[in-house]
Amino acid sequence: MLATEIERLFEEKLERYTEAHFELFERFKQALNEGRVRAAEPDPSSPSGWRVNAWVKKGILLGFRMGAMVEMGWGPGRQPLFDKATWPLKRLRLEDGVRVVPGGSAIRDGCYVGRGVTCMPPMYINVGAWVGDGTMVDSHALIGSCAQIGRNCHISAGAQIGGVLEPVGALPVIIEDEVLVGGNCGVYEGTVVKRRAVLGAGTILTRSTPVYDLVRGAVYTATDEQPLVIPEEAVVVPGSRAVTRGPGRDWGLSLYTPVIVKYRDPRTEERIRLEELLR
Repeated sequence: MLATEIERLFEEKLERYTEAHFELFERFKQALNEGRVRAAEPDPSSPSGWRVNAWVKKGILLGFRMGAMVEMGWGPGRQPLFDKATWPLKRLRLEDGVRVVPGGSAIRDGCYVGRGVTCMPPMYINVGAWVGDGTMVDSHALIGSCAQIGRNCHISAGAQIGGVLEPVGALPVIIEDEVLVGGNCGVYEGTVVKRRAVLGAGTILTRSTPVYDLVRGAVYTATDEQPLVIPEEAVVVPGSRAVTRGPGRDWGLSLYTPVIVKYRDPRTEERIRLEELLR
């Protein structure tokens, strides 16, 4: 079994690797590229709806350990680029159905990019990521290592979807189907954004920042056992909360906090429908 072989090789920490070891790693990487294995996958029994596959993260880290530094430049002037031989750029074909618009984008090997994905330059998708069919990754957007992006999402210009490669047991950032991540948003530290949520421009989500739900009168926070989870169809915008004690109160200071102001409605649908024209 692939998982067992990868875990065994990861724990051995060899000084030299044989041709058979590299063949094993190539089989693992091909499974990542095809989406047959994922760093995290849906799990209805989990409170967050997802579970991490630690052995997949181990396989990715194993690739960095096995790889030698090589020159990866291209073009007439051969721009000097240097990285591990085991993690080159991903090879795409026309029949893969991925639209990569010219202009400086990069997709690293060892990630799944579904049919109909649009990549607007310059953007970057890192190793171990999973990007579902029909999603748009806009200019200057980052999909971090092992991040899981659902189908028909829009990752808007300047958005940062953080990577979580280590520790291997930590859940990566999850963006479920049909989520709109607005411009200059940041989603980090294993946050789970549930299906059809909308993050307004500039929203930042981390484990340490509570999210206030004005509609349901709830406060969502991460715990030691569970990540921050944004509910389905929630519309989240940047907000603030007053400092209520000490010098901060005397100075009239406020702290940043995300706020759920509503849940998706016909007006929300009308505002985001124009994005379909760009696909």
